[in-house]
Amino acid sequence: MSPLRSAFTALALLLAAPACAQTPPVQNADPALWVVRDRDTTVYLFGTIHVLKPGLSWFDEAVKKAFDQSQQVVLELVLPDPAKMQSIVAADAAMPNGPTLTQRLPPAKRKQYADALTSLGLPATAFDRTQPWFAATNLSILPLVKLGYDPANGPEQIITAAAQQQNKPVIGLETAEQQLGYFSALSPKAQISFLTTTLDELPKVGQQMSTMVDEWAHGQPDKLAADLNESLKDSPEVAKTLLVDRNKRWAGWIANRMRTPGVVFIAVGAGHLAGPESVQRQLARRGLKVMRVNY
Repeated sequence: MSPLRSAFTALALLLAAPACAQTPPVQNADPALWVVRDRDTTVYLFGTIHVLKPGLSWFDEAVKKAFDQSQQVVLELVLPDPAKMQSIVAADAAMPNGPTLTQRLPPAKRKQYADALTSLGLPATAFDRTQPWFAATNLSILPLVKLGYDPANGPEQIITAAAQQQNKPVIGLETAEQQLGYFSALSPKAQISFLTTTLDELPKVGQQMSTMVDEWAHGQPDKLAADLNESLKDSPEVAKTLLVDRNKRWAGWIANRMRTPGVVFIAVGAGHLAGPESVQRQLARRGLKVMRVNY
């Protein structure tokens, strides 16, 4: 596979991947879980980390009980087939004309960018005809893959497989087109900022990820969200587009779903479920009480 096609595959896997068997657990994890209830409707909120190493036992106890009780499963995204996903990514990521991505970077960042790509086994020109967000996203993913993190071990894949086994319907809060559209709609300035911030964080990505997984496994959502969303502070536009606005839309979806009886299990990235603009805070502003499930 060419480097660019490999990058397409990596991005598609991060967004959501086909269900895979869970590796036998070796370490107990108790990630945070919340619930919203009224007289005839229950909605569980579960925060995920999209890629994990094998060996964490998290799909048990209260999380598994909540899932088993649910009649519907809701994820950020249900991935289309690989061919369609790659065509969507290619259409949104392409930058066929004008200066190359390297030329669009500040001169002081160009060597750092080239070194980052070559350290991952990619040519320095691998993303020259793509949007900056695409390079930034892949530079966030590919180092984690080298460190052993795998979307196949991510909660979304485990949850999807379990839903299939129990014949539960699975829907997405967003489509692939919408999710990638959030990135491509960012201004050129915001996209370059996203990329340069990613470059600056690369040397510590392994330690940061290890810390975040540990916080997730120990049910520390505020610490986790602070770490997950730290880089967004450098770009208010990126934070608004990728975090705040989506949280508001998802809270609106949940508020509307509360009008229909039943039990729903929602799993979204853990960064959306903590902090001052979290989904829970947005729900509270709509008069809905969200409770942490203690277990």
